[in-house]
Amino acid sequence: MTRPLNSMAVLLATTTLLAQTNSSLSEARLSPAERSIAQASQLIDKSPKNYSAYNALALGQLRRARETSDMSFYVQADETLKKSFAISPGNFDGERIRVWLLLGRHEFTTALEEAHKLNKRLPDDVLVYGFLSDANAELGNYEDAEKATQLMLNLRPGNLPALTRAAYLRELFGDVDGSLELMQMVLEATPPAESADQAWILSQIGRLQLSEGKLVESEKSLQSALSLFPNYYYALGHLAQVRIVQRKYNEAISLLEQCYQAVPRPENLYDLAMALERAGKSIDSQNVYAEFESKSLLEIDRSYNSNQQLTFYYADHAMQPAKALDVAQREFARRHDVYTRDAYAWALHVNGRNQEARKQIETALAIGIRDANLFRHAGEIALTLGDRLSAEHYLSQASELKGPDSEQARILLASLTGKAR
Repeated sequence: MTRPLNSMAVLLATTTLLAQTNSSLSEARLSPAERSIAQASQLIDKSPKNYSAYNALALGQLRRARETSDMSFYVQADETLKKSFAISPGNFDGERIRVWLLLGRHEFTTALEEAHKLNKRLPDDVLVYGFLSDANAELGNYEDAEKATQLMLNLRPGNLPALTRAAYLRELFGDVDGSLELMQMVLEATPPAESADQAWILSQIGRLQLSEGKLVESEKSLQSALSLFPNYYYALGHLAQVRIVQRKYNEAISLLEQCYQAVPRPENLYDLAMALERAGKSIDSQNVYAEFESKSLLEIDRSYNSNQQLTFYYADHAMQPAKALDVAQREFARRHDVYTRDAYAWALHVNGRNQEARKQIETALAIGIRDANLFRHAGEIALTLGDRLSAEHYLSQASELKGPDSEQARILLASLTGKAR
């Protein structure tokens, strides 16, 4: 399952652009984003020269993109914003929504530039600081992301968008318990009508619980997300990882098939192929890997891509290290977040460039992140360099996390120490 863009979390209901309408039976069946789109469309019908109505529609389309991961909604939002700017060139709300659009399309460098421009126009806008945090975090500028998040909290203590970003940064800095605490606070303060936001928050809580090996709690959170927002792809993907840890591979495969049906993105195919491989269904796995590769290559040079998964595919499954390094270098040229740096380090490792690989993986781990996959990679790189002490240290940390990426580390550690964990 692809890691969610935590930076996109919870614009929530801070924008009050929409007029309230009486709920009909048909409207009750709509998602929160679909209701926003319907309400904004009604406003446009009544007042086609109202740029705020177009901003509201664009915002609803972006929220729908987050609900479904359907990229076509970004295209729609872009067209809608053009109409807003045609009526009111450069209006602040429209420009702010455009930055959110850039973040959704993973155009992080441009989003950062545009957020800085808006920050100069209105230095005390909380959400603009949120976008500065978002873009910096995705580019790997973690100190700047932390400063922007703190400014959000200084301007408006306890605001939910700031708490969500603070939770993400706490996770990256190694404080998973603190991240869980903040996400629980956000969940309790999120309006019940915002079912998609609640499902997103519960999915993140479930993912964090899973990373600590709290399988019962994780499953409960993820099932709650699915009850609020049926067939929600984030929850399906994370619940599949719970099943993998439980060695219930057939159930994991079923969940990942549902996830891919809901969101036919290449990275979801990659997760499905790995689950099939773990279940011993090698022919099915090879077929899905082949489909993943062909679809992933189509977007290799796009900002929204599956290059991290493609790197690991070439490194660990296709055994084509040169291709792994080529893909990793392409993505590393765009961004230096910990997960991109990890993929780059692993590509260097499988190409025998272990000193460079060690530098990259240790730079990633230096921010404090506790991730089983990163620890395992660091351990294997250290072992290749003959540093057994560091290798055992990293592999022990990967094993202790008890997540879906820990099993391979436990096997390798046992071969080094002679002790099963």
